[in-house]
Amino acid sequence: MTLSLTNAPRARRRRTGAALDWAAPHGPVSGPLSACTGAYAVALAGAASGMPVLLPLAVGVAGAVGDGLGRTVARRLTLRTGWTRAASWLAAGGWASWAMASGPLSWTVAGALAAVGVAIGTLARSALLHEEAAEAVRAHAGMDRERARVASEWEDRIMRVASIAVEITAVEFWGSGHGLSLEANLPAGAVTWRKISAVARELATDARLPLGCLVHVEEGAQQGKVVLDVTTHNVMAQHIDYPEDFSPLSVLTGIPWGLFADARTADVFLREACALVLGPPGSGKSTFLDVVLAGFARCTDVITWVIDLKAGAVGRPWVRPWLEAEGHKAPRSGCERPPAGTRPGVDWLAGDPDEALLMLRAALRINAARQAEYQDLMDREDTTLLPVGPELPQIMIVLDEGAELLSGTRRDHPAMRELQGAIKKIMRTTRAMGERIIITALDGNVSAIGDTEVRKFSPVGVALTAAESSGNNTMKIFPSAKVDTAQLTARGSGVIGAATPEGFAPTAFKGWRTAPSLAARATLATNGRRPHLDEVSARAAGADYAERWSPARAGWLWLRPDADPDGPDGGSGYPDASGPADPGPGLGVFREQSGRADTGPDGVRIDPDRSGSGSGLNLSYARGAEGDPDEQAVAAFREELERLLGPDASYDIRPAALAADWTVTALEAIRLAGPAGLRTGELEARTGRARETIRQALRPYVERGELVYRANGPRSAYVHRDHV
Repeated sequence: MTLSLTNAPRARRRRTGAALDWAAPHGPVSGPLSACTGAYAVALAGAASGMPVLLPLAVGVAGAVGDGLGRTVARRLTLRTGWTRAASWLAAGGWASWAMASGPLSWTVAGALAAVGVAIGTLARSALLHEEAAEAVRAHAGMDRERARVASEWEDRIMRVASIAVEITAVEFWGSGHGLSLEANLPAGAVTWRKISAVARELATDARLPLGCLVHVEEGAQQGKVVLDVTTHNVMAQHIDYPEDFSPLSVLTGIPWGLFADARTADVFLREACALVLGPPGSGKSTFLDVVLAGFARCTDVITWVIDLKAGAVGRPWVRPWLEAEGHKAPRSGCERPPAGTRPGVDWLAGDPDEALLMLRAALRINAARQAEYQDLMDREDTTLLPVGPELPQIMIVLDEGAELLSGTRRDHPAMRELQGAIKKIMRTTRAMGERIIITALDGNVSAIGDTEVRKFSPVGVALTAAESSGNNTMKIFPSAKVDTAQLTARGSGVIGAATPEGFAPTAFKGWRTAPSLAARATLATNGRRPHLDEVSARAAGADYAERWSPARAGWLWLRPDADPDGPDGGSGYPDASGPADPGPGLGVFREQSGRADTGPDGVRIDPDRSGSGSGLNLSYARGAEGDPDEQAVAAFREELERLLGPDASYDIRPAALAADWTVTALEAIRLAGPAGLRTGELEARTGRARETIRQALRPYVERGELVYRANGPRSAYVHRDHV
């Protein structure tokens, strides 16, 4: 006969791993079944073999003493569990002896065995519940003892370090295991929580915390209470990757920018708030900006515009998937080309002051249009704030390295003064209409950000403290913060604070580490749900917004910055950007204004004539080696045109190097532009000609000295000799 019951919760938890565990102990159901089948088998065997009748009862008594009471004492189980075990052994053994004497094959004996099984199961279930409750009480008592010990220890420590007698009323151990929080009552009198905050570093030293672990002190839920967050594990020194989570977010419900010491996410609310991010070189500011842009990409109610006067460096990775999908750049090694329909990860990217000025002017026009057009909507919603959403998104403008623009160090550019005024006007006046700015800078001094107005209108602040060799950015944006930044030296660590209704006091935090591929992954993962600009705003932004990705405005993203735009490939190192390869010696390549190439028979170019000269079509082809037109190609092409357009079609055929009437317009425009000259893109807009056509037509004037070509990457320009 075998009888095995257990009421320990640990045993039950061990069974939850596999579907069938033969080594697991019995529970309230399998235990009684095992006991009954074992007792019945013993009764049958004993009756058949002439076993002494009292032998099963003796075995039951031994089991009750050994397994029931003895095992209960050894495992420190409750008394109820011990009596349940002992009673189960005695009932099974007694039934087996009675069945052997009465005959085990009668219905009376079998019914009695069933009753014994039900009784054992009921007692076992009751004992299990009692055991779980007792274990919880023991664990709680142990935790209470630990909390009482910690509370007493910190009361003594605060008295020893700050000479303040506090009463700690609550101790909470963080679920991450990285620290604990203490809530204490301050003594009566002129004692505030700031007196304890002033000695936070001394408290950490007295507690012998690991280097990098801080004691953060802030006011409790009511005056007269203080809360201490004690970090026992240095999260700031760890490299924590950005989570592979691109689920939808909203600007209304918070955007995660990093982790607090207790592993909670630092969520910022930017519906009404601008933000200022400070960090010296090497502090992890570029990585932090990737986190910011990734958060905005996940939002279904945010459109992101980026200004970076360093040739758009921070926004380029977010645009690259679109460039690859459009064929302007080759895919990265080992990666497939993004699918058709891929949109830029940021809605607008400005890499120079001219484009930035177009962007900010559009933002101000949108603000005025929204105020006028959406007044009825706000009246219906009974709010003074524009109800942003997927159909009416908020515009977040990210300005990287604001010192380049705000400090006025680039006074050589005529747009700088207007740009500075536009940024501050947007910060002051567009909150209600859903336009906010994120500004990053190396330093928080007035010399770097222009004046104190930027700090005043940025209630959300981030100070990345790694690599600080001079100054203290934390004190510049959080003057009253008491955070020991000397220990926040790991890249990506710093102090974050939000003076908003949903915000938090300046607190140490750790930014996520990002890989260069984050931009592509986030762009592709959110491509289908990133919003489009609403119709009212798009109409107000006008052509400045509609043409932001046109070749004339965004071509610098796929042109080689060190290449000569008048070179054979137009400054592009990628065949998809410049059209098909040259069809042969002496024959040109046509590229329409859209940037796509097409050629006629034998490689002769077809260039729609937008010069206003009256000719319906301008057919241009390069001259051969002797400088004469390829008459055979021209004749073949003329026949093809008559077949396609009819014999009465108006068209003109001329060598590309010969001056056309539109060239006169281009030369006069360059002369009137003065010393600044005109870029190829500007000439394209004025003449309606493709860039390649413009370059070929103006090359002889450059060679003769009538024009001077100033090569400067995407800002290369033609200057008339009168202004050189």
